[in-house]
Amino acid sequence: MVGLARSSMQYEAVERNDDALRLAMIRLAKSYGRYGYPKVAQLLRVEGWRVNHKKVERLWREEGLQLPQRHKKKRRLYHKDSSIIRLRPTHPNHVWSVDFVHYKLSNGRSLDMEEEFPLLF
Repeated sequence: MVGLARSSMQYEAVERNDDALRLAMIRLAKSYGRYGYPKVAQLLRVEGWRVNHKKVERLWREEGLQLPQRHKKKRRLYHKDSSIIRLRPTHPNHVWSVDFVHYKLSNGRSLDMEEEFPLLF
């Protein structure tokens, strides 16, 4: 003999028609746009389908379903303290400007302007 088990020689694969499952999966993917295949598989199980996540993933890829690309949230270009919009002075001493707060010398030591020249500030 060949050395194979009798049961493996007699096994015939059963073709399953997954069209109804595909349609249910596509319907859920359209109605819940941000859900991926794991969440859709969970929703299918809630509806009563006996299906595991691997089959849903395979059908998901075969149907070419994808999640829409996430857009990065737009952030402000500047921090609120250093805004690009300049304040217009409405009264004296309303808007101040500071050129620099500290300065480094060539030897690496920092020079604090308030300590060196206290009368100017």
